[in-house]
Amino acid sequence: MKRRLTLYAGVVAAVLCALVAGVVLFATQRTATAYLTKEIMGTAGRVATEVDRGNILDPIPHGLIYDIQVIDPYGKIVAASSEIKDRPPMADLHLADGRSTSTSTVCGGPAFPAGRCSIVAGQQVFLGGRVWTVYAAAPVVPPLVHPILAIAVIGGALLLTGCITYGTHRAVSASLASVEAIRTELDEINACCPGRRVPTPDTDDEIHDLAESVNLTLGRLQAAMEQQRRLASDASHDLRSPIAAIRAEVEDALMDPGEHDWKATGQAILSGLDRLQAIVSDLLTLARLDAGTPGASDRVDLAELVKTEMDQRARAKRVVLLLDPGAEVVADRVRLARLVTNLVDNAERHAESTITIKVYRVADGRDAHPEGAAVLEVLDDGAGIAPDKREVVFQRFTRLDAARNRDTGGTGLGLPIARQIAEMAGGTLAIKDSPHGARFVLCLPQAPPEGTSRAPAS
Repeated sequence: MKRRLTLYAGVVAAVLCALVAGVVLFATQRTATAYLTKEIMGTAGRVATEVDRGNILDPIPHGLIYDIQVIDPYGKIVAASSEIKDRPPMADLHLADGRSTSTSTVCGGPAFPAGRCSIVAGQQVFLGGRVWTVYAAAPVVPPLVHPILAIAVIGGALLLTGCITYGTHRAVSASLASVEAIRTELDEINACCPGRRVPTPDTDDEIHDLAESVNLTLGRLQAAMEQQRRLASDASHDLRSPIAAIRAEVEDALMDPGEHDWKATGQAILSGLDRLQAIVSDLLTLARLDAGTPGASDRVDLAELVKTEMDQRARAKRVVLLLDPGAEVVADRVRLARLVTNLVDNAERHAESTITIKVYRVADGRDAHPEGAAVLEVLDDGAGIAPDKREVVFQRFTRLDAARNRDTGGTGLGLPIARQIAEMAGGTLAIKDSPHGARFVLCLPQAPPEGTSRAPAS
Protein backbone atom coordinates (compact mmCIF):
# COMPACT_ATOMS: atom_id res chain seq x y z
CA MET A 1 0.00 0.00 0.00
CA LYS A 2 2.82 2.39 0.84
CA ARG A 3 4.46 1.81 -2.53
CA ARG A 4 1.16 2.21 -4.37
CA LEU A 5 0.31 5.48 -2.66
CA THR A 6 3.81 6.83 -3.28
CA LEU A 7 3.63 5.79 -6.93
CA TYR A 8 0.20 7.38 -7.37
CA ALA A 9 1.36 10.60 -5.74
CA GLY A 10 4.51 10.67 -7.89
CA VAL A 11 2.55 10.15 -11.11
CA VAL A 12 0.00 12.83 -10.23
CA ALA A 13 2.76 15.24 -9.20
CA ALA A 14 4.69 14.56 -12.41
CA VAL A 15 1.61 15.21 -14.57
CA LEU A 16 0.73 18.41 -12.73
CA CYS A 17 4.31 19.69 -12.76
CA ALA A 18 4.60 18.90 -16.48
CA LEU A 19 1.41 20.87 -17.13
CA VAL A 20 2.65 23.80 -15.05
CA ALA A 21 6.04 23.75 -16.80
CA GLY A 22 4.33 23.69 -20.19
CA VAL A 23 2.08 26.61 -19.25
CA VAL A 24 5.06 28.61 -17.95
CA LEU A 25 7.11 28.01 -21.11
CA PHE A 26 4.13 28.77 -23.36
CA ALA A 27 3.31 31.99 -21.53
CA THR A 28 6.97 33.04 -21.55
CA GLN A 29 7.27 32.33 -25.29
CA ARG A 30 4.14 34.36 -26.03
CA THR A 31 5.35 37.25 -23.93
CA ALA A 32 8.83 37.19 -25.51
CA THR A 33 7.31 37.05 -29.01
CA ALA A 34 5.11 40.05 -28.30
CA TYR A 35 8.09 41.99 -26.93
CA LEU A 36 10.27 41.03 -29.92
CA THR A 37 7.57 42.02 -32.42
CA LYS A 38 7.28 45.39 -30.71
CA GLU A 39 11.06 45.88 -30.92
CA ILE A 40 11.11 44.94 -34.64
CA MET A 41 8.32 47.37 -35.45
CA GLY A 42 10.02 50.07 -33.42
CA THR A 43 13.29 49.54 -35.29
CA ALA A 44 11.49 49.69 -38.66
CA GLY A 45 9.75 52.89 -37.59
CA ARG A 46 12.98 54.59 -36.52
CA VAL A 47 14.74 53.71 -39.78
CA ALA A 48 11.68 54.91 -41.74
CA THR A 49 11.90 58.23 -39.91
CA GLU A 50 15.54 58.61 -40.98
CA VAL A 51 14.64 57.73 -44.59
CA ASP A 52 11.87 60.33 -44.54
CA ARG A 53 14.48 62.90 -43.50
CA GLY A 54 16.78 61.80 -46.30
CA ASN A 55 19.36 60.31 -43.93
CA ILE A 56 19.99 56.99 -45.64
CA LEU A 57 23.12 55.33 -44.30
CA ASP A 58 24.65 52.23 -45.83
CA PRO A 59 25.32 50.01 -43.99
CA ILE A 60 22.51 50.81 -41.59
CA PRO A 61 23.63 50.89 -37.95
CA HIS A 62 21.59 48.55 -35.73
CA GLY A 63 20.98 47.65 -32.16
CA LEU A 64 19.02 44.66 -30.89
CA ILE A 65 17.40 44.14 -34.30
CA TYR A 66 20.19 43.63 -36.84
CA ASP A 67 18.39 42.52 -40.03
CA ILE A 68 17.33 45.80 -41.74
CA GLN A 69 16.73 46.70 -45.40
CA VAL A 70 15.60 49.87 -47.25
CA ILE A 71 13.83 49.24 -50.57
CA ASP A 72 13.31 52.07 -53.13
CA PRO A 73 10.14 52.44 -55.22
CA TYR A 74 11.65 50.22 -57.92
CA GLY A 75 12.35 47.28 -55.57
CA LYS A 76 16.07 47.92 -55.34
CA ILE A 77 17.88 47.63 -52.02
CA VAL A 78 19.50 51.00 -51.39
CA ALA A 79 20.67 50.29 -47.85
CA ALA A 80 20.97 47.35 -45.48
CA SER A 81 22.57 46.32 -42.24
CA SER A 82 25.93 44.60 -42.47
CA GLU A 83 24.46 41.20 -41.43
CA ILE A 84 22.12 41.07 -44.43
CA LYS A 85 24.02 43.17 -46.97
CA ASP A 86 24.13 41.90 -50.58
CA ARG A 87 21.06 39.69 -50.00
CA PRO A 88 17.73 39.95 -51.83
CA PRO A 89 14.73 41.59 -50.16
CA MET A 90 13.72 39.64 -47.09
CA ALA A 91 9.99 39.95 -47.85
CA ASP A 92 7.43 41.36 -50.21
CA LEU A 93 4.69 42.70 -47.98
CA HIS A 94 1.78 44.28 -49.79
CA LEU A 95 0.12 46.79 -47.49
CA ALA A 96 -3.58 47.33 -48.14
CA ASP A 97 -6.41 49.37 -46.74
CA GLY A 98 -4.17 52.39 -46.29
CA ARG A 99 -1.98 50.72 -43.67
CA SER A 100 1.63 51.86 -43.42
CA THR A 101 2.93 48.99 -41.27
CA SER A 102 2.63 45.23 -41.38
CA THR A 103 4.21 42.17 -39.74
CA SER A 104 4.55 38.59 -40.94
CA THR A 105 6.44 35.41 -40.17
CA VAL A 106 8.74 34.32 -42.99
CA CYS A 107 10.35 30.88 -43.00
CA GLY A 108 13.31 30.24 -45.30
CA GLY A 109 13.80 32.37 -48.38
CA PRO A 110 16.98 33.69 -50.01
CA ALA A 111 17.51 36.44 -47.43
CA PHE A 112 17.73 34.11 -44.41
CA PRO A 113 19.59 30.87 -43.64
CA ALA A 114 17.77 27.69 -44.57
CA GLY A 115 15.31 26.50 -41.97
CA ARG A 116 15.16 29.81 -40.13
CA CYS A 117 11.85 31.52 -39.44
CA SER A 118 11.85 35.25 -38.83
CA ILE A 119 9.39 37.91 -37.78
CA VAL A 120 9.46 40.60 -40.47
CA ALA A 121 8.00 44.08 -40.02
CA GLY A 122 7.44 46.39 -42.99
CA GLN A 123 7.10 50.18 -42.74
CA GLN A 124 6.15 52.40 -45.71
CA VAL A 125 7.50 55.92 -46.04
CA PHE A 126 6.84 58.54 -48.74
CA LEU A 127 9.94 60.18 -50.17
CA GLY A 128 9.87 62.38 -53.30
CA GLY A 129 6.27 61.45 -53.92
CA ARG A 130 7.05 57.77 -54.11
CA VAL A 131 6.67 54.87 -51.68
CA TRP A 132 9.78 53.47 -50.04
CA THR A 133 9.71 50.38 -47.81
CA VAL A 134 11.75 49.61 -44.70
CA TYR A 135 12.07 46.02 -43.52
CA ALA A 136 13.30 44.86 -40.09
CA ALA A 137 13.48 41.24 -38.99
CA ALA A 138 14.66 38.94 -36.20
CA PRO A 139 14.49 35.17 -35.62
CA VAL A 140 11.27 33.94 -34.01
CA VAL A 141 11.36 33.03 -30.32
CA PRO A 142 11.79 29.22 -30.04
CA PRO A 143 9.18 27.21 -28.07
CA LEU A 144 11.57 26.74 -25.14
CA VAL A 145 12.54 30.45 -25.35
CA HIS A 146 16.11 29.86 -24.12
CA PRO A 147 18.07 26.73 -23.10
CA ILE A 148 18.83 28.12 -19.65
CA LEU A 149 15.16 28.95 -19.04
CA ALA A 150 14.08 25.53 -20.31
CA ILE A 151 16.61 23.80 -18.05
CA ALA A 152 15.47 25.89 -15.08
CA VAL A 153 11.75 25.24 -15.63
CA ILE A 154 12.10 21.52 -16.39
CA GLY A 155 14.59 21.06 -13.57
CA GLY A 156 12.27 22.86 -11.17
CA ALA A 157 9.37 20.65 -12.25
CA LEU A 158 11.45 17.51 -11.71
CA LEU A 159 12.65 18.79 -8.33
CA LEU A 160 9.10 19.62 -7.25
CA THR A 161 7.92 16.19 -8.40
CA GLY A 162 10.68 14.53 -6.41
CA CYS A 163 9.90 16.60 -3.30
CA ILE A 164 6.18 15.80 -3.49
CA THR A 165 6.89 12.09 -4.01
CA TYR A 166 9.38 11.98 -1.14
CA GLY A 167 7.07 13.96 1.13
CA THR A 168 4.20 11.63 0.32
CA HIS A 169 6.41 8.62 1.04
CA ARG A 170 7.41 10.05 4.41
CA ALA A 171 3.84 10.99 5.34
CA VAL A 172 2.43 7.61 4.30
CA SER A 173 5.26 5.79 6.10
CA ALA A 174 4.60 7.77 9.27
CA SER A 175 0.87 7.07 9.09
CA LEU A 176 1.25 3.38 8.31
CA ALA A 177 3.88 2.96 11.02
CA SER A 178 1.08 3.20 13.58
CA VAL A 179 -0.96 0.68 11.61
CA GLU A 180 2.04 -1.66 11.46
CA ALA A 181 2.54 -1.29 15.21
CA ILE A 182 -1.13 -2.17 15.75
CA ARG A 183 -0.81 -5.20 13.46
CA THR A 184 2.35 -6.41 15.20
CA GLU A 185 0.78 -6.02 18.62
CA LEU A 186 -2.34 -7.86 17.46
CA ASP A 187 -0.20 -10.77 16.28
CA GLU A 188 1.48 -10.96 19.70
CA ILE A 189 -1.88 -10.67 21.47
CA ASN A 190 -3.31 -13.50 19.37
CA ALA A 191 -0.23 -15.60 20.10
CA CYS A 192 0.06 -15.32 23.85
CA CYS A 193 -1.24 -12.23 25.60
CA PRO A 194 -5.00 -11.56 25.32
CA GLY A 195 -4.78 -9.02 28.15
CA ARG A 196 -2.52 -6.65 26.23
CA ARG A 197 -3.77 -3.76 24.11
CA VAL A 198 -2.51 -2.16 20.91
CA PRO A 199 -0.63 1.17 21.14
CA THR A 200 -2.72 4.30 20.71
CA PRO A 201 -0.90 7.10 18.83
CA ASP A 202 -0.93 10.60 20.33
CA THR A 203 -2.71 12.05 17.31
CA ASP A 204 -6.26 13.17 16.75
CA ASP A 205 -6.85 11.28 13.52
CA GLU A 206 -8.40 8.14 12.07
CA ILE A 207 -5.47 5.94 13.20
CA HIS A 208 -6.07 7.02 16.81
CA ASP A 209 -9.77 6.21 16.46
CA LEU A 210 -8.89 2.85 14.88
CA ALA A 211 -6.59 1.95 17.78
CA GLU A 212 -9.27 2.86 20.33
CA SER A 213 -11.87 0.79 18.47
CA VAL A 214 -9.47 -2.17 18.30
CA ASN A 215 -8.75 -1.91 22.04
CA LEU A 216 -12.47 -1.71 22.78
CA THR A 217 -13.05 -4.81 20.65
CA LEU A 218 -10.16 -6.62 22.35
CA GLY A 219 -11.62 -5.76 25.74
CA ARG A 220 -15.00 -7.14 24.76
CA LEU A 221 -13.43 -10.26 23.29
CA GLN A 222 -11.41 -10.83 26.44
CA ALA A 223 -14.50 -10.36 28.60
CA ALA A 224 -16.44 -12.76 26.38
CA MET A 225 -13.63 -15.33 26.55
CA GLU A 226 -13.43 -15.05 30.33
CA GLN A 227 -17.20 -15.34 30.58
CA GLN A 228 -17.10 -18.38 28.32
CA ARG A 229 -14.39 -19.99 30.46
CA ARG A 230 -16.32 -19.26 33.65
CA LEU A 231 -19.51 -20.56 32.07
CA ALA A 232 -17.79 -23.77 30.96
CA SER A 233 -16.24 -24.23 34.39
CA ASP A 234 -19.46 -23.55 36.28
CA ALA A 235 -21.55 -25.60 33.87
CA SER A 236 -19.21 -28.57 34.19
CA HIS A 237 -19.40 -28.27 37.98
CA ASP A 238 -23.21 -28.05 38.01
CA LEU A 239 -23.56 -30.89 35.53
CA ARG A 240 -21.13 -33.04 37.49
CA SER A 241 -23.27 -33.02 40.64
CA PRO A 242 -26.46 -34.62 39.21
CA ILE A 243 -24.40 -36.97 37.07
CA ALA A 244 -22.44 -38.10 40.13
CA ALA A 245 -25.66 -38.57 42.10
CA ILE A 246 -27.20 -40.67 39.32
CA ARG A 247 -24.03 -42.75 39.06
CA ALA A 248 -23.96 -43.30 42.83
CA GLU A 249 -27.59 -44.45 42.84
CA VAL A 250 -26.98 -46.89 39.98
CA GLU A 251 -23.77 -48.28 41.50
CA ASP A 252 -25.46 -48.70 44.88
CA ALA A 253 -28.37 -50.54 43.26
CA LEU A 254 -26.06 -52.83 41.29
CA MET A 255 -24.18 -53.85 44.41
CA ASP A 256 -27.30 -55.56 45.81
CA PRO A 257 -29.90 -55.70 43.03
CA GLY A 258 -32.12 -58.20 44.81
CA GLU A 259 -32.58 -56.22 48.00
CA HIS A 260 -32.53 -52.74 46.49
CA ASP A 261 -35.55 -50.42 46.28
CA TRP A 262 -35.65 -49.85 42.52
CA LYS A 263 -38.59 -47.49 42.73
CA ALA A 264 -36.67 -45.12 44.99
CA THR A 265 -33.64 -45.44 42.70
CA GLY A 266 -35.75 -44.57 39.67
CA GLN A 267 -37.17 -41.53 41.45
CA ALA A 268 -33.68 -40.37 42.41
CA ILE A 269 -32.47 -40.83 38.82
CA LEU A 270 -35.47 -38.91 37.47
CA SER A 271 -34.76 -36.10 39.93
CA GLY A 272 -31.17 -35.90 38.69
CA LEU A 273 -32.30 -35.99 35.08
CA ASP A 274 -34.77 -33.19 35.78
CA ARG A 275 -31.93 -31.09 37.14
CA LEU A 276 -29.77 -31.90 34.12
CA GLN A 277 -32.61 -30.99 31.79
CA ALA A 278 -33.16 -27.68 33.60
CA ILE A 279 -29.48 -26.75 33.32
CA VAL A 280 -29.32 -27.66 29.62
CA SER A 281 -32.55 -25.77 28.92
CA ASP A 282 -31.22 -22.66 30.66
CA LEU A 283 -27.93 -22.89 28.78
CA LEU A 284 -29.77 -23.08 25.47
CA THR A 285 -31.89 -20.07 26.44
CA LEU A 286 -28.78 -18.07 27.31
CA ALA A 287 -27.18 -19.06 24.01
CA ARG A 288 -30.20 -17.75 22.10
CA LEU A 289 -30.21 -14.51 24.08
CA ASP A 290 -26.47 -14.06 23.61
CA ALA A 291 -26.95 -14.44 19.87
CA GLY A 292 -29.01 -11.23 19.97
CA THR A 293 -31.93 -12.64 18.01
CA PRO A 294 -34.74 -10.06 18.27
CA GLY A 295 -37.96 -11.32 19.76
CA ALA A 296 -41.53 -10.60 18.77
CA SER A 297 -43.12 -7.20 19.38
CA ASP A 298 -46.29 -8.20 21.20
CA ARG A 299 -48.50 -5.81 23.11
CA VAL A 300 -48.57 -7.42 26.55
CA ASP A 301 -50.58 -6.49 29.64
CA LEU A 302 -48.27 -7.33 32.55
CA ALA A 303 -51.12 -7.87 35.01
CA GLU A 304 -52.87 -10.29 32.66
CA LEU A 305 -49.61 -12.11 31.95
CA VAL A 306 -48.82 -12.55 35.66
CA LYS A 307 -52.35 -13.79 36.42
CA THR A 308 -52.20 -16.29 33.54
CA GLU A 309 -48.82 -17.65 34.63
CA MET A 310 -49.86 -17.96 38.27
CA ASP A 311 -53.10 -19.74 37.36
CA GLN A 312 -51.12 -22.37 35.43
CA ARG A 313 -48.67 -23.32 38.17
CA ALA A 314 -48.93 -25.17 41.43
CA ARG A 315 -48.22 -22.88 44.34
CA ALA A 316 -45.81 -24.15 46.96
CA LYS A 317 -46.09 -20.91 48.96
CA ARG A 318 -48.84 -18.40 49.61
CA VAL A 319 -48.98 -15.86 46.78
CA VAL A 320 -50.46 -12.36 47.11
CA LEU A 321 -51.31 -10.65 43.81
CA LEU A 322 -51.63 -6.85 43.66
CA LEU A 323 -52.24 -6.25 39.97
CA ASP A 324 -53.24 -2.89 38.52
CA PRO A 325 -54.60 -2.94 34.95
CA GLY A 326 -53.16 -0.78 32.18
CA ALA A 327 -49.48 -1.63 32.63
CA GLU A 328 -48.87 -2.59 29.01
CA VAL A 329 -45.52 -3.12 27.29
CA VAL A 330 -44.30 -3.99 23.79
CA ALA A 331 -42.08 -7.07 24.03
CA ASP A 332 -41.84 -10.79 23.28
CA ARG A 333 -44.68 -12.41 25.27
CA VAL A 334 -42.94 -15.79 25.53
CA ARG A 335 -39.75 -14.24 26.87
CA LEU A 336 -41.66 -12.09 29.35
CA ALA A 337 -43.47 -15.19 30.59
CA ARG A 338 -40.07 -16.85 31.10
CA LEU A 339 -38.89 -13.78 33.03
CA VAL A 340 -41.92 -13.87 35.33
CA THR A 341 -41.53 -17.62 35.85
CA ASN A 342 -37.86 -17.27 36.77
CA LEU A 343 -38.57 -14.51 39.31
CA VAL A 344 -41.41 -16.47 40.91
CA ASP A 345 -39.32 -19.68 40.96
CA ASN A 346 -36.53 -17.80 42.73
CA ALA A 347 -38.98 -16.32 45.24
CA GLU A 348 -40.53 -19.74 45.97
CA ARG A 349 -37.13 -21.26 46.68
CA HIS A 350 -36.22 -18.62 49.25
CA ALA A 351 -39.52 -17.41 50.75
CA GLU A 352 -40.50 -18.51 54.23
CA SER A 353 -44.24 -18.51 53.59
CA THR A 354 -45.45 -15.69 51.36
CA ILE A 355 -44.70 -14.25 47.94
CA THR A 356 -46.09 -10.87 46.90
CA ILE A 357 -46.37 -9.89 43.24
CA LYS A 358 -47.21 -6.31 42.28
CA VAL A 359 -47.93 -4.83 38.87
CA TYR A 360 -48.53 -1.12 38.44
CA ARG A 361 -47.92 1.74 36.08
CA VAL A 362 -45.74 4.79 36.69
CA ALA A 363 -46.95 7.66 34.52
CA ASP A 364 -44.28 10.27 35.32
CA GLY A 365 -41.94 9.11 32.56
CA ARG A 366 -39.12 8.12 34.89
CA ASP A 367 -36.11 6.16 33.69
CA ALA A 368 -36.21 8.18 30.48
CA HIS A 369 -39.42 6.45 29.33
CA PRO A 370 -41.56 9.21 27.76
CA GLU A 371 -44.74 7.12 27.89
CA GLY A 372 -44.15 6.15 31.51
CA ALA A 373 -43.11 2.78 32.86
CA ALA A 374 -44.75 -0.56 33.61
CA VAL A 375 -43.39 -2.04 36.84
CA LEU A 376 -43.42 -5.62 38.14
CA GLU A 377 -42.28 -6.35 41.70
CA VAL A 378 -41.70 -9.82 43.14
CA LEU A 379 -41.12 -9.92 46.90
CA ASP A 380 -40.44 -12.82 49.23
CA ASP A 381 -40.24 -13.00 53.03
CA GLY A 382 -37.02 -14.96 53.10
CA ALA A 383 -33.55 -14.08 54.34
CA GLY A 384 -33.05 -11.33 51.76
CA ILE A 385 -29.90 -10.33 49.89
CA ALA A 386 -27.17 -8.06 51.25
CA PRO A 387 -26.75 -4.77 49.32
CA ASP A 388 -23.21 -5.66 48.28
CA LYS A 389 -24.42 -8.96 46.79
CA ARG A 390 -27.36 -7.62 44.77
CA GLU A 391 -25.45 -7.49 41.49
CA VAL A 392 -23.58 -10.72 42.11
CA VAL A 393 -26.75 -12.81 41.94
CA PHE A 394 -27.24 -11.75 38.30
CA GLN A 395 -23.97 -13.42 37.32
CA ARG A 396 -24.26 -16.85 35.77
CA PHE A 397 -24.11 -19.90 38.07
CA THR A 398 -23.93 -17.67 41.14
CA ARG A 399 -25.28 -18.74 44.53
CA LEU A 400 -24.66 -16.96 47.77
CA ASP A 401 -24.81 -18.50 51.25
CA ALA A 402 -26.40 -21.49 52.91
CA ALA A 403 -29.83 -19.87 52.70
CA ARG A 404 -29.43 -19.82 48.91
CA ASN A 405 -27.38 -22.96 48.36
CA ARG A 406 -27.36 -25.60 45.66
CA ASP A 407 -29.92 -27.70 47.50
CA THR A 408 -32.72 -25.21 46.70
CA GLY A 409 -32.99 -26.66 43.20
CA GLY A 410 -31.97 -23.66 41.17
CA THR A 411 -29.56 -23.82 38.25
CA GLY A 412 -27.91 -20.46 38.95
CA LEU A 413 -29.07 -19.23 35.54
CA GLY A 414 -32.63 -18.05 36.16
CA LEU A 415 -31.81 -14.53 37.33
CA PRO A 416 -29.18 -13.87 34.61
CA ILE A 417 -31.73 -14.99 32.02
CA ALA A 418 -34.39 -12.72 33.53
CA ARG A 419 -32.11 -9.66 33.49
CA GLN A 420 -31.00 -10.32 29.92
CA ILE A 421 -34.64 -10.59 28.77
CA ALA A 422 -35.43 -7.31 30.56
CA GLU A 423 -32.54 -5.49 28.93
CA MET A 424 -33.41 -6.83 25.47
CA ALA A 425 -36.92 -5.42 26.00
CA GLY A 426 -35.46 -2.01 26.76
CA GLY A 427 -35.97 -2.22 30.52
CA THR A 428 -34.13 -2.96 33.76
CA LEU A 429 -34.21 -5.63 36.46
CA ALA A 430 -32.70 -4.85 39.84
CA ILE A 431 -32.96 -5.68 43.53
CA LYS A 432 -34.34 -2.85 45.66
CA ASP A 433 -34.52 -2.26 49.40
CA SER A 434 -37.21 -4.13 51.30
CA PRO A 435 -38.15 -4.33 55.01
CA HIS A 436 -37.67 -8.08 54.87
CA GLY A 437 -36.77 -10.61 52.20
CA ALA A 438 -35.75 -9.87 48.63
CA ARG A 439 -37.52 -7.40 46.34
CA PHE A 440 -36.95 -7.79 42.59
CA VAL A 441 -38.16 -4.82 40.51
CA LEU A 442 -38.69 -5.04 36.74
CA CYS A 443 -39.17 -1.72 34.94
CA LEU A 444 -40.19 -1.69 31.26
CA PRO A 445 -41.21 1.15 28.93
CA GLN A 446 -44.96 1.67 28.91
CA ALA A 447 -46.51 0.80 25.55
CA PRO A 448 -47.63 3.83 23.52
CA PRO A 449 -51.34 4.37 22.88
CA GLU A 450 -53.02 2.20 20.29
CA GLY A 451 -52.32 3.34 16.72
CA THR A 452 -48.81 4.63 17.47
CA SER A 453 -45.54 2.76 17.47
CA ARG A 454 -42.36 2.77 19.49
CA ALA A 455 -38.90 1.93 18.14
CA PRO A 456 -37.90 -1.56 19.32
CA ALA A 457 -35.21 -1.86 21.95
CA SER A 458 -31.76 -2.73 20.73
